[in-house]
Amino acid sequence: MSEAKWYVVHTYSGYENKVKFDIEKTIENRKLQDQILAVSVPMLEVAELKDGVEKLADKKMFPGYVLIHMIMNDETWYVVRNTRGVTGFVGPGSKPVPLSDEEMANLGFGRTQVAVDFEVGDTVVVTAGAWKDTVGAVKAVNEGRKTLTIHVEMFGRETPVELNFTEVKKM
Repeated sequence: MSEAKWYVVHTYSGYENKVKFDIEKTIENRKLQDQILAVSVPMLEVAELKDGVEKLADKKMFPGYVLIHMIMNDETWYVVRNTRGVTGFVGPGSKPVPLSDEEMANLGFGRTQVAVDFEVGDTVVVTAGAWKDTVGAVKAVNEGRKTLTIHVEMFGRETPVELNFTEVKKM
């Protein structure tokens, strides 16, 4: 059996959630759970300023597109392609092109959460890069970007340096 891959489907703008719902209903009705594994409308949480009040709202990352994790065969292609609101797969002609693992990772899919054991005030040693073997104290930790900031002494003054979690280890 083939391996499941992520495909991008173009929809009418504003129909993304309806297409997602219809495909999920068809999966259930035709018992295709082992072939179409996931249907996703990627959302991004953004802060909006309305009437002087800041609110968090979900916005579609790619209006007019739906991501589908599926095993491509004639039946799954037919089900997705003939869903109301779908205009086609993204790819040349009628041949769908799957997204690479790197592209999916950039979108935040398939990432595992990393337990961070760095805290402000910890002493760390740099293990890679231009600052290798430099010792510094952690001044800030950014879990979202997986970076931390340390202060190193350069030309007689403390200078902040941002490093990836993978470039440092605790002392």
